[in-house]
Amino acid sequence: MIDGTERPIQRPKDSNTQQDTYSGKKKHNTLKNNVISERKGKVVFLSDTYGGRVHDKAICDGEEYEFPEGSTLWQDSGFQGFAPKGVTIKQPRKKKPNQPLSQEDKQHNQCISSERVEVEHQIGSIKRCNIVSQPFRNRTDYYVDDVMETACGLHNFRLTHRQLNAQKKAA
Repeated sequence: MIDGTERPIQRPKDSNTQQDTYSGKKKHNTLKNNVISERKGKVVFLSDTYGGRVHDKAICDGEEYEFPEGSTLWQDSGFQGFAPKGVTIKQPRKKKPNQPLSQEDKQHNQCISSERVEVEHQIGSIKRCNIVSQPFRNRTDYYVDDVMETACGLHNFRLTHRQLNAQKKAA
């Protein structure tokens, strides 16, 4: 599963940096990462950090992800046109201009959304660390990457710890 997430930052003083980090979607200065995760849990890959202006698909194109042959990739409509070789894509269907979605398409989209909600929950678990969800105020450049990597690592640790506790209780 793949999805993008934005994190708020303080408004930079430099006007060029302001333009690079301003997200029209969030109406705020943000930083953006793409997260690739497994079913039922762990974050497998975290992209580099980009300004909020950069689109999710543009991050994918720049990162050049490689997926195992024959894998299935669940993605949202923000990744329209992103189709790596040898991968089955599961993506919601968009409506055509001036035409509503058919009932079949609506059911297809609902099925995909019910599967994709998992990655949204994983991002929510990553953002339990308030430093990721609150405006980041540290001006040291590489700290923004370190903070997100640490939050993903804590998420993966929580999942592993839960699984070990469940196994101990079952034994």
